[in-house]
Amino acid sequence: MSLRDVLRRTVGLLIHRGWAAVSRAGAITPRSPGPYRFRRLGEGACLSFPTGAIFGEAWIEIGEYTLVGERVSISAGMIPGQDLGPESIVTIGRGCSIGRGTHIVGHQSIEIGDDVFTGPYVYITDQNHSYDDPDTPIGRQWPRNNPVVIGSGSWLGAGAIILPGTRLGPHTVVAGGAVVRGEFPGHCVLAGVPARVVKEYSPTHGWHAPDARPLLSDAS
Repeated sequence: MSLRDVLRRTVGLLIHRGWAAVSRAGAITPRSPGPYRFRRLGEGACLSFPTGAIFGEAWIEIGEYTLVGERVSISAGMIPGQDLGPESIVTIGRGCSIGRGTHIVGHQSIEIGDDVFTGPYVYITDQNHSYDDPDTPIGRQWPRNNPVVIGSGSWLGAGAIILPGTRLGPHTVVAGGAVVRGEFPGHCVLAGVPARVVKEYSPTHGWHAPDARPLLSDAS
């Protein structure tokens, strides 16, 4: 091995070890919150470094042992420094895993239950643009808020989009890339654009397509 190869390997090793040390030091935890002052950051919770955009943290709650991946953005309100009132805006339960690059953008109320897992680059928001005046640019029209609820034990696949007004019951699976709006029962699988129920579970019939039940011969 040439001297150049040895130097390249040594420098590479130092860079990776240095980055690992920076990642550990830059992680946000209850014991090392950095510049952030969350309303609640539970024991064992961790926001990985590097973080995404985080503001309005005084109106954000993150439960115990929840892991937030790299470059996840969590915001409450439209701009830093807003007074958003007495209630929490974004609540993430305990034992969750939020995939890297995810955006959680709250303005009125986003409630994520316990043990919710997401893939990377999921987008969750409770606000959307309105289109009341066809002559005014959409981005200049006043937006509308509608609370979002993600039931405990749910899984949101990579790139899923959760739109305002969505309410997912417990143990709901959202397929990757699905665009979800509306209310859905728990123990179901959603897929598509717009998302619809493609599979549901009942104690009697197990997993089945909507409005379909197994034949007696199949169940025997």
